Amino acid sequence: MPELAAVLFDLDGTLVDTAPDLGAAANRMRTARGLAALPLETLRPVASQGARGLLRVAFHVQPEDPDFAPLRAEFLEIYAAHICEQSTLFPGMVETLMALSERGMVWGIVTNKPGFLTLPLLNALKLPVAPGAVVSGDTTAYAKPDPLPVTHALAEMGVSAARSLMIGDDPRDMAAGKAAGTRCWAAAWGYLEAGNDPQHWGADQIIQRSEQLEFALLHFDASQ
Repeated sequence: MPELAAVLFDLDGTLVDTAPDLGAAANRMRTARGLAALPLETLRPVASQGARGLLRVAFHVQPEDPDFAPLRAEFLEIYAAHICEQSTLFPGMVETLMALSERGMVWGIVTNKPGFLTLPLLNALKLPVAPGAVVSGDTTAYAKPDPLPVTHALAEMGVSAARSLMIGDDPRDMAAGKAAGTRCWAAAWGYLEAGNDPQHWGADQIIQRSEQLEFALLHFDASQ
């Protein structure tokens, strides 16, 4: 594999710890209905699944249930109004992004989060280095695990899949990256529901802690 030139990050649970704000939106809905707020530890493992996962845990509803669509609309409205009150880059991510930039590597975001949430969140975070591409869940005709969002991001950045790496905390990230032709690393520091073991995702490498990512990227071995 050629030298690494680009890194693509999933957003929620990989680049940014959004679970506190996502969980708070679900709990605002619960308290409005006279229900007790759930501990963040209960909601955090499903945060990468967005409204689908959070509403499943908070209200025991599935996408096929008739109550799901109005609850989802309410959740998204509440979350959008509090998009970045507690969300932060994961530890070590500022240093990682700056190190990539200093070495002439580009980076981008490929997320299933809808664009009307992605862009305000990124603006509020004040990233130390601007991404070369931002692909949201509604940017292309299909979202992850389809490879189209990944290939779209690579085209925007002008980098081949063979020189690129996808990093994410969900099997969909690995599937999308693999199908697009990139290397794939699993972010084990992300939002992992019980039984969702990164060992089974087909990742080329598993990074346990976000603080380890800068070192791993700067010592990237294309032969592994």
